[in-house]
Amino acid sequence: MNVEPHYPAHWEADVVLADGGTAHLRPIRPDDADMLRAFYSRLSDQSIYFRFFGPRPRLSDREVAWFTTVDYVNRVALIATLGTKMVAVVRFDRMDQQDSAEVAFLVEDAHQGRGVASVLMEHLRAAAREYGIKRFIADVLPSNSRMMAFFRQAGYTAQSQFEDGVVRMTLDLATTETSREVTMAREHRAEARSIERLLTPTSVVVVGAGREAGGIGQTVLRNLLGADFSGPVYPVHREVRAVAGVRAYKSVSAIDGDVDLAVVAVPADAVLDVVEECAEKGVKGLVVVSSGFGETGSDGRARQDDLVRIARAYGLRVVGPNCLGIANTDPAVRLNATLAAHLPGRGRVGFFSQSGALGTALLQRVAQRGMGISTFVSAGNRADVSGNDLLQYWEGDPATDVILLYLESLGNPRKFTRLARRTSRKKPIVVVKSGGATQGVPVGHAAPVLGLPDTALSALFEQAGVIRVDDLTQLFDVAQLLAYQPLPAGPKVGVVSNSDAMALLAVDACVAAGLEPCPAANLGARAGAREYREALADMTCEVDAIVAIYMPPVPGNAAEVAAELVRVARETGKPVLATFEGRMGMPPELRVPGEAGDPGKGSIPSYPAAEEAVRALAHVVRHAAWRERPHGTSPELDGVDTKGAKAVVEKILTTAGTVEPDGGGAGEPPMAGGPLEIDAAELLAKYGLEVWPAEVVTSPDEAVAAAGRLGWPVVVRSADPEVAHRAGTVRLGLSDPGGVRRAYDDLAARLGPDVILSVQRMAPQPAVPTLVRVVDDPDFGAVVSFAFGEVTARLLGDEAFRLAPLTAEDATALVRSVRAAPLLFGEYGYPPVAVEALEDLLVRVGRLADELPGVALDLDPILVGESGVSVLGARAVLRDTVGPRPDRGPRRLR
Repeated sequence: MNVEPHYPAHWEADVVLADGGTAHLRPIRPDDADMLRAFYSRLSDQSIYFRFFGPRPRLSDREVAWFTTVDYVNRVALIATLGTKMVAVVRFDRMDQQDSAEVAFLVEDAHQGRGVASVLMEHLRAAAREYGIKRFIADVLPSNSRMMAFFRQAGYTAQSQFEDGVVRMTLDLATTETSREVTMAREHRAEARSIERLLTPTSVVVVGAGREAGGIGQTVLRNLLGADFSGPVYPVHREVRAVAGVRAYKSVSAIDGDVDLAVVAVPADAVLDVVEECAEKGVKGLVVVSSGFGETGSDGRARQDDLVRIARAYGLRVVGPNCLGIANTDPAVRLNATLAAHLPGRGRVGFFSQSGALGTALLQRVAQRGMGISTFVSAGNRADVSGNDLLQYWEGDPATDVILLYLESLGNPRKFTRLARRTSRKKPIVVVKSGGATQGVPVGHAAPVLGLPDTALSALFEQAGVIRVDDLTQLFDVAQLLAYQPLPAGPKVGVVSNSDAMALLAVDACVAAGLEPCPAANLGARAGAREYREALADMTCEVDAIVAIYMPPVPGNAAEVAAELVRVARETGKPVLATFEGRMGMPPELRVPGEAGDPGKGSIPSYPAAEEAVRALAHVVRHAAWRERPHGTSPELDGVDTKGAKAVVEKILTTAGTVEPDGGGAGEPPMAGGPLEIDAAELLAKYGLEVWPAEVVTSPDEAVAAAGRLGWPVVVRSADPEVAHRAGTVRLGLSDPGGVRRAYDDLAARLGPDVILSVQRMAPQPAVPTLVRVVDDPDFGAVVSFAFGEVTARLLGDEAFRLAPLTAEDATALVRSVRAAPLLFGEYGYPPVAVEALEDLLVRVGRLADELPGVALDLDPILVGESGVSVLGARAVLRDTVGPRPDRGPRRLR
């Protein structure tokens, strides 16, 4: 019986192209024959000549069958589709050299220059590497300069030679730093461009704009008109001739001109028809404010999935559904495609809100503080466009200096941390992450972080330079400081005040926040501009930031004092923030003129209470310190055998029947049997880490014999990990057979006759017990954690986290992030230990975790002594899902 071959599910993907549009990629199938013929009929003679080195008016039936029938192992072809049309195809055929394959691709002329070829090649390369192919070979005509330039710019190592009138190019498929950077740069440009197309439309259609006052469609239409959008606005309603005094059209296709953006406000069951109509019209993006999708349950979720699938298939990005809308305050655009009637003015803050209902309140808070925004996106159910897309856009947006995010969940957390780490070096990111999403899945949204505590999420944000705040008040407190004042150079804070009580509160708040307050300058209740000028002159050279408190009992000097504060901020280049008459936001007296009425750089933010000002400053000081730290790179490590480590994992998978012995099924789920145990000592040895041997014993005589083999002195302990953490389950420093026998009998009596005990050589003392774990989180991928092994530390949850792989700087920060870290550095009477050896171990574990997706580790205990580290126990398992990890492999929309 002939069985049609199948391809791995992860070979199918939606992708963003270089111009911001989308396409669907998948392997070719035999039933694509008619699609291939139609595709071929649209090609120019030149494209056919460059592909086949001669004229070929049409493909024969035999050729069509050959091109569409592949085995997905030795012959693979991927196609890009838009709607029902094929627009590109790329293929490889394995050559006689089993690790080489011949590659060729063809892109429809109308879609050349859109980046289709580059993203197809990324996916083909990944598929080839799964089956052991190490290089591509391509024959190119010398006149096809565009193709040769494409290969050279692909980021791979390329060699070329001229034979028989063609140029043979050999492409090494090994991932290099250059190829990785090229891929990330292409991803950044494409996703940023896709958001730019949404936020800078030249025309907008509102589908579902009726005459009913207060209707969603009419509200969006009136807000577009009220903001004086720079282009034409087209209402669409099948029954009325005009809405809000603007001519209405019966359908999108009936509109005379081009349409860039469609705002969809029709009932949920009618949205899919509108999407297809918009696609036929050539609309570039959708904002779906309609509800009735993922937030309503499984049926709505299925409808939402169909919405995204159809939109992406036709090249459209989607904001929403169930969202507030999008806005751009650029005077050249003036876009208010939201349900909020009033937007803040022009400003330097980009704002992303996952919640639609909350978005209106957030915009009101921005306006109340006198701040402005550059752009705003409410993603609602975040079925397609997410915070990651906005990070890509805002990173390069010259109109945005600060990024604010309100998140309920993270769709691709690992990608978020990668983008945030890069963006935070240039522009601060402030996040409110609701805690509820860590307790359960919010309906209609992507799953929250799984398998990690909320403290881990905070640690991973910290690693990426993201400022995480607890609530919306703090979000704007921090934002207004970042938007208008420079970053502080250090933690020294000067407090100047006309209130002794408020000065004391500010100083106490500084101490509590980890800042270094200088002695406060208390000027007295009647202090005016002269007193503030003199006090500020005395302290500005000694501090990194100034908190100025002005709460006069009798009004009268506010303008003069404000002028002094603004002058000091301008002349010193140090951040100044104030508690100015108890006002919140950007009081007019403290403003510097900016663009379009927005407070300019140098404007001083004011807070109702000094403690709130200090709290915001502390966040900014920590962020500034993070920026000053070096990026760090993964250090070169001796004794690492990555190939051997992968062989250990593959041996386990082969034994379990998950993959074929030749690795042909590598990368495929599932492992129905659940997590598989791996020999942790063998695996860690491939990364230069030794696990001290221990022998399980079942009698006192076996324990004595084991001690003789391992070497005296020894330790006798429970071999059950659950029991070993309890007090009284270890006997240390046993140096003779009698002591071993007594220890065995004592533990057996204490723990019961069925207890399992082990014997191990005793590590050098004194030493600090610690533990290191690798959690392979379904969203974040590999996360390395570090903690002390003492019972108290375990009970308090004193554990620190970092994403793998770890740089040397990451390892240093990880060790110092736990509250008990001073015990490693000779404080409280403990001797200092070999922290450098501990950090080297963490880097090696991080490397293992990054290179072996799916492996979870538990190294417990690790004794850190004065001269090194001793790994006394280790367990490794392979989780029950293998395959591409989020943010691994070629570009794709998730």
